[in-house]
Amino acid sequence: MPHLHAIFPLPSNSKPFQHSNILSSSSSSFSSSGPIRRRLPRTFYPSKHPNLKRLTSRIVQLTRRRQLHQILEEIENAKREYGKLNTIVMNAVMEACVHCGDVDLALNIFHQMTEPHSCGVDTVTYATLLRGLGRARRIDDAFQLLESVEKGTAAGKPKLSTQLIYGLLDALIEAGDLRRANGLLARFGFLLREGGSSSILTYNLLMKGCINTGCPQAAINLHEEIQLLGLEPDRLTYNTLIFACVKAENLEAAMRFFKEMNDKAQRLCCSDLYPDVITYTTLLMGFGHAKDLHSVQKIVLEMKSCHDLFIDRTAFTAMVDAMLNCGSIKGALCIFGEILKQAGANVDLRPKPHLYLSMMRAFADWGDYNMVKNLHERLWLDSAGTISLAAQQEADHLLMESALNNGQIDAAVENLTKIINRWKCISWTSRGGMVALRIEVLLGFNKSMLSPYLLPQVLPGNPIERIMLPLETVRPLPGSLELKKVVMRLYREPVVPIIDDWGICIGLLHREDCCEMNAPLSAMMRSPPPCVTTTTSIGHVVDLVLKKKYKMVIVVKHSNLNGTTHGSRAVGVFTAEQLHNVVAPVPEGLKQKHTVRRSLTMF
Repeated sequence: MPHLHAIFPLPSNSKPFQHSNILSSSSSSFSSSGPIRRRLPRTFYPSKHPNLKRLTSRIVQLTRRRQLHQILEEIENAKREYGKLNTIVMNAVMEACVHCGDVDLALNIFHQMTEPHSCGVDTVTYATLLRGLGRARRIDDAFQLLESVEKGTAAGKPKLSTQLIYGLLDALIEAGDLRRANGLLARFGFLLREGGSSSILTYNLLMKGCINTGCPQAAINLHEEIQLLGLEPDRLTYNTLIFACVKAENLEAAMRFFKEMNDKAQRLCCSDLYPDVITYTTLLMGFGHAKDLHSVQKIVLEMKSCHDLFIDRTAFTAMVDAMLNCGSIKGALCIFGEILKQAGANVDLRPKPHLYLSMMRAFADWGDYNMVKNLHERLWLDSAGTISLAAQQEADHLLMESALNNGQIDAAVENLTKIINRWKCISWTSRGGMVALRIEVLLGFNKSMLSPYLLPQVLPGNPIERIMLPLETVRPLPGSLELKKVVMRLYREPVVPIIDDWGICIGLLHREDCCEMNAPLSAMMRSPPPCVTTTTSIGHVVDLVLKKKYKMVIVVKHSNLNGTTHGSRAVGVFTAEQLHNVVAPVPEGLKQKHTVRRSLTMF
């Protein structure tokens, strides 16, 4: 989402409404007695504050659709109609900015709210802004804001509360930055302690952070610490532990936590501890990946036998996915038919495009061209939500694959021709790209429908460490350095890696982003940088460079990765310039001998 910078004018407390009477003005033109007096327009002020609940609900709806520009337009219209808006509405606008990833606009709105004669700020405003700064990796700004609240110098004089700490902590954990999350707990953790120890909510967040950083076993180990402190796990705790067990592929431990959760809920007669739809969905995902059809069927039966459990669209989708992973096409079809039947009475159960694509993948493997074609048509008519371009492209690819697997070569070529005319490009490492290459092999170079490029010097399956440039050769720059000291470097090179004080690559500085000579490089870099491990295949990295238009990709050691690239020390880079040096067009002797209307670019 590009950054949108909007300046909201400070409106007056109310807007005057001009009142004119066309009859009185016309009658005065016919009157000849008495002097003509100039009448000033009367001003009407609203007798009570306008009801802005509908506007707030509208902002929430547009936020879910990520229509930030539309929100700004409607806010301007509301200011012209109502005058000054209240803090609740402006907090909703700030939440929209954070949700859409535009923290600069959120800061702009925050400063306007703190100005005199404006609506003012409250604790919700600060919590939203802190969450946005955390997601944008602007941790220093977030800590400065927290320190101003602690010292009492922040606008609006908010009190330092757990709501502020939890907002930033959750954002850091979502980003997988456990180092800074622990730093936040060390600095402000005294607010989160209940009776001398951390609350269960803090441990829930820490377990979530361990899972996000690729260390699910560390999350499971925290359960022992929770028991030693005498804290009572809630439903979220058990759901997080079960999810960690699924990630760690320890389904026995997951079932132990599930049984413990059930037994405790029955013993304490606590309805808030019984497994919910998230619990069952997580177990379905685990047993589906393990291809344990018997356990999947048992969980589905238990879900349907729970009268107090509402099976929503996400749960039905998890059932179908688990059945498909276990190879039970008939079971998946039965549940899919049940979804369509119930969706007739409840539109919220209408399947999303993801479910149609899952079914199409299964039938494409079988070569059932008619079923895939039928699902392809119903995808547009019966699915709920937006069908993304990626989903549309995959649906077309699956239609082509099912035709090829069914032996209908002409139908497969026809679908490939439609893909050429519509999409213009296709990833050669994707599933659809593999199908296109199979068709290319059947047709031969003489009848080629593609315009391929070759990698004669390398093998796409080899690891990227064989051709990467060592990090020292590209001379990374420290983020604290000012642009004016290295400006000539950016004239010579289009992109430069940026490192922090610990030598960790924290971003990439592009030449077009250099806009302020006195600013540090870290303020203008793009963070986090695109990263891959040393064992990643050359083909995958080439795919990233061409598809995402990356000018540089950072290579880190596989042993340092731990499930995430953040905080890993870089060992090398791969640039777009390197790619241009290793690719070559198809030799003239192998090129097609007949003219094709359009060519499909393979990347």
